[in-house]
Order: sequence, then structure tokens, then C-alpha cells
Amino acid sequence: MTLGTEPEAFEFTVDSLETQALTKAQLADLLFEQIGLNKRESKDMVDAFFERIVQSLVAGEDVKLSGFGNFQVRTKAPRPGRNPRTGEAIPIEARRVVTFHASSKLKEQIQGS
Repeated sequence: MTLGTEPEAFEFTVDSLETQALTKAQLADLLFEQIGLNKRESKDMVDAFFERIVQSLVAGEDVKLSGFGNFQVRTKAPRPGRNPRTGEAIPIEARRVVTFHASSKLKEQIQGS
């Protein structure tokens, strides 16, 4: 799934954040304040956006957000592990994990700030 090819001309300011994390509720508030959607539409849009990403990843599809990065589902093989408390050997089962790779544009912006 690829979303967008070029970044939009919207500039979001996040001056009022109390924590270091940007939440879905804050994203919905930004849509409400800066684009003019009503609060319900803003929340629904943010929820639909993330739900679509989740659906794609669960289906094993890569998610590519132009100018931001790529999410991929990877299958990790089973491997031997060890309980750090007891030192006992325990098997770690095969599992699927999501990885994120930032785009070069995002990396450049982070390095420039």
C-alpha cells in the first residue's frame, strides 16, 4: 500500500504538546484546528488511516508512506533464548514482527533539526 507521492502543502504545528509523544487524539485535533474538519470527522479520519495501515500489515503487505518511510512485516525464525534471571534455556518461537525504515527525506530532516 502506498499513500501519496508528494508531501502536501499542509504545515502542522504541534506547540501545545504536553508529552514527547504525538497521539491519535492530537492528530485529530490538528485536523480540526488547521483543516476545518469537525471533531468527529477528524477522529474518524485518523482512525480510518491507522486501521487501513493495520489491515495491510496483517495481510502481509508493505506500507509505504512517501517522504516518511516504509513499514514491513517480517517473519523471525525460531531461536534458542535464555531466561536472564535463571539462565535457563528457553525456546523462542517463530513470530511476525513489524519493522520501520525511515525514508531518506525523513532522515535528512531529523539530522537537520
